[in-house]
Amino acid sequence: MERIYFDNAATTAPYPAVLAAMTETAQGFYGNPSSLHSEGQAAQKLLSACRAKLAGLLGCAPDELYFTSGGSEADNWAIRGLAKAGAKKGKHHIVTSAFEHHAVLHTVQALEKEGFSVTYLPVHEDGYVRPAELEAALRDETALVTVMYANNEIGTIQPVAELGAICRAYGVPFHTDAVQAVGHLKIDVANENIDLLSLSAHKFHGPKGIGALYVRKGLSFPNLIEGGAQERSRRAGTENLPAIHGMTVALETALADLDKTAPCVRALRDRLIAGALKIERSRLNGGIERRLDGNASICFEGVEGEALLLHLDLAGIAASSGSACTSGSLDPSHVLLALGLPHEIAHGSLRLSLCESNSEAEVDYFLGKLAEIVALLRDMSPVWEKLQNESKQEGR
Repeated sequence: MERIYFDNAATTAPYPAVLAAMTETAQGFYGNPSSLHSEGQAAQKLLSACRAKLAGLLGCAPDELYFTSGGSEADNWAIRGLAKAGAKKGKHHIVTSAFEHHAVLHTVQALEKEGFSVTYLPVHEDGYVRPAELEAALRDETALVTVMYANNEIGTIQPVAELGAICRAYGVPFHTDAVQAVGHLKIDVANENIDLLSLSAHKFHGPKGIGALYVRKGLSFPNLIEGGAQERSRRAGTENLPAIHGMTVALETALADLDKTAPCVRALRDRLIAGALKIERSRLNGGIERRLDGNASICFEGVEGEALLLHLDLAGIAASSGSACTSGSLDPSHVLLALGLPHEIAHGSLRLSLCESNSEAEVDYFLGKLAEIVALLRDMSPVWEKLQNESKQEGR
């Protein structure tokens, strides 16, 4: 069997139509969109068309959408921008969740060092923020709330519309990191009470290095980069038109096919989860009811996640233990620790993220190899031997 790719939460393979659109744009629309000549105006027309198309897919106005280099930049801009605007009004409090992506967590932690206070909402064992706990955390001096749309490791989908409604009622700007959600769920920023939203194209079969930030009209919001009139003078720098066009085609394609692909991906995910949980002392991380269709996060006691990944790779399977942005860390996932998992269990995590290109045959091959590898690693594990002895003593 050819190599199997189960790491779509880290990045996705671009659609063929995306590659074609980017090549066409690079060759035929090479003018600078800010130039007044015909080549420049042709590029400007395509840029405007892409912005309008993306805005329509997200439920916002074209002039509420700003192109960025990706989700991390969008998160940083949103959070720092709102914090700066809030500080001018004497507001120095931020609310977020305990299991955000590090693009959010590290930004609010940096703001803590600059004098802001931060409330980290618990996500409980099921991986969901409770709206009532958000409301209880709000203060008169709250400058912003930032809670992700769907978690990048365990895939749980947050009650964004409810959280946004609470923030709207209290007059607090609400930002959501929707990097894992856009392209996989139908999102309408207006109907879901979202004030700012971050997205990144390479999570929905678009190119890397391009993303966007939605900012609701009327919000006080500072510039990110000075030096030019691009992005309505908010973010100077010549626009990456081939990537923007690729992102537009990717999102249009993903959402057009979603009603057909989502049930198929969900069925593969459920098949994978059911098979993996047949392994002794395994557990699914996070709730199953509101979860990204392609996400399965599972822990195996008595196994090191990194060893599991290496053996899977040798068997031709690409997977991950959590966020690709923290793959060099030896510490257990902060997401799994936020669920209340002890360190020794969190260390044995495996994140599988599927897409419409995967198949039942791939899932079944993976499950066979997974059982073999877990058994092999447990045979060499003193931790597993200890767990087995404890089970015998308890009469299990």
